[in-house]
Amino acid sequence: MSDTRTLLLDNGSLEPAATLRLRGLAAALAARVGASVEAVSLLHSSGIVAEKLGGVPAEIFEPALGRRLAGGTRDFLVVPLFFGPSRALTEYLPQRVAKLKTRAPDLRVRLAPVLFDETDARLAEMLADHVRAAAADLPAPWRVALVDHGSPVPEVTAVRDALASRLAQIFGPAARVTGCCMERRLGAEFDFNGALLGEMLAQETGGTVTVAMQFLLPGRHAGADGDVAKICAQAEAANPRLRTRLTPLVAEHPRLIEILADRWTAGRTATPL
Repeated sequence: MSDTRTLLLDNGSLEPAATLRLRGLAAALAARVGASVEAVSLLHSSGIVAEKLGGVPAEIFEPALGRRLAGGTRDFLVVPLFFGPSRALTEYLPQRVAKLKTRAPDLRVRLAPVLFDETDARLAEMLADHVRAAAADLPAPWRVALVDHGSPVPEVTAVRDALASRLAQIFGPAARVTGCCMERRLGAEFDFNGALLGEMLAQETGGTVTVAMQFLLPGRHAGADGDVAKICAQAEAANPRLRTRLTPLVAEHPRLIEILADRWTAGRTATPL
């Protein structure tokens, strides 16, 4: 594994702050595991002008591997910055690898586990830390909405629901925790996503709701002026008695590097795609 290149992979964003934060995480992970780690996005990020990224263009997975293949590298370990088994990992990524193998049959790409593991309590503990920081001066019981992006994949939504359950266990009677999504597809077949954040906030009569952000990096959805913040602002405008507080993003918690390092270790022995 000494010649293996490690790639820290996110889904990608057109927001420069997302790529810059991804690079910061890659550097921190590299320091933790004692190996080089490169920040790569699955899609989108190549649309950011390099001047907004310190003059260094963002890299997209398929062309990034292509360049490294041309340089002679054949072994890669991909550490996914994903909460759960998104189709980006279960379908799109393997398809890109299969395409690259047509020009380099000896290509070996190992995929490390995703962040959530039902036997690992750290993600829930990190979210709980963020909720405590945001709601410390509020009277109990706190009203907590754990919000994710929303997904067409039940297994991804199951991650949010599991985290919401763990948060409820951590706080006990001190908080009422509900899982919800920022957006979802129409149709009864997507009802597993649960309530929309906007719908949930509209049902509140007043008081303060702490919105626990199950998002990793800043971007169009989770930035300071992102979609979640806009949904909260609209809910407050519609109900002057309602206030919301957004927690920091998960990538801002220092323990994320612990989890990524453990996933890196597990990925080293994974079966290549």
